[in-house]
Amino acid sequence: MDYEAIAKVCHEANRAYCQTIGDTSQPTWEDAPEWQKHSAIEGVKFNIANPDAPPSASHDSWLAVKKADGWKYGPVKVPEKKEHPCYVPYPELPAEQQKKDALFKAAVAALK
Repeated sequence: MDYEAIAKVCHEANRAYCQTIGDTSQPTWEDAPEWQKHSAIEGVKFNIANPDAPPSASHDSWLAVKKADGWKYGPVKVPEKKEHPCYVPYPELPAEQQKKDALFKAAVAALK
């Protein structure tokens, strides 16, 4: 299975969704830093291995990867400081951010 190909589609779907909510900070897959690509690939692997897991479990997996990489909460995403506003438990995410997890999960399910 080509995890990277699936991750690219998921990343681009996420980027397009972010643009609809006014977040233009997401680079294209080709311009994305390696840490961001790695995060998407890990998300794909999690969702393929856990097809019945809810979107909240995908977020929990993302949090675990971020924690292992030294990230923490910050009010805005600052990769150089490893700070991210979504570094919170799933129930504390705004609805528009929860939708990103559902979109990612649906894209993986469609492409696996």
